[in-house]
Amino acid sequence: MRAEERPEDRVTADEARSAARVLVVEDEKELASMLARLLSDEGYDVDVAADGQAGLHRGLTRRYDVLVLDRGLPGIEGLDLLQRLRRRGIRAPALMLTAYDTVPERVDGLDGGAQDYLGKPFDVDELLARLRALVRRADPADESEVIDLGERSLDLGSRCVVGGDAEVALSEREADLLRTLAGRPTRVFTREELRSRVFSEAEGEGVVETYVSYLRRKLGPDAVRTVRGIGYRMGKV
Repeated sequence: MRAEERPEDRVTADEARSAARVLVVEDEKELASMLARLLSDEGYDVDVAADGQAGLHRGLTRRYDVLVLDRGLPGIEGLDLLQRLRRRGIRAPALMLTAYDTVPERVDGLDGGAQDYLGKPFDVDELLARLRALVRRADPADESEVIDLGERSLDLGSRCVVGGDAEVALSEREADLLRTLAGRPTRVFTREELRSRVFSEAEGEGVVETYVSYLRRKLGPDAVRTVRGIGYRMGKV
């Protein structure tokens, strides 16, 4: 046990880490490997991406508890990556790493959606302490939110539509699409809006139509309404 930790802090950290999933986006291979080993040894479930585009795909296709993002990434710069994730509803706390630890840089990062900032080179114990703090501050209510669909509801924690005589399990992408439509049920979303909000840019031109079809198959043909020449809106589930 480290000297600065109290026993009750240690228990909380271990409990928080037990299921915590971390996405590390870092293009320096040695540093990325070191972080993956370090965090895995600490009990985290770690994914690593080597550039901004890969990080965007990872961040949109799996749910993470904490994001660790390098500021100077190839493909999509770290702050741009974070802002893209935030626009698509990804709310996991983010720790930004940077080789240029100046006040303006930190201000830009915090204003851009990061919860914490750490300059390179960094102390390992400090990094781990900051990650523990971010895991503790992650809002568990996001995982258990229930969205009213009328006669039924969408439980985001279990990704199930409940009510009536049956419980329907959805994939993560199906649940994200339904959540977006149900969040503003009278609005007509264009295909491009849905693609940018819900899906990765790498998932293909027809991905929206594909997942609309999946939702209709599982929830009924009226679950999503087509508005000719515009896009889709929430239907009757």
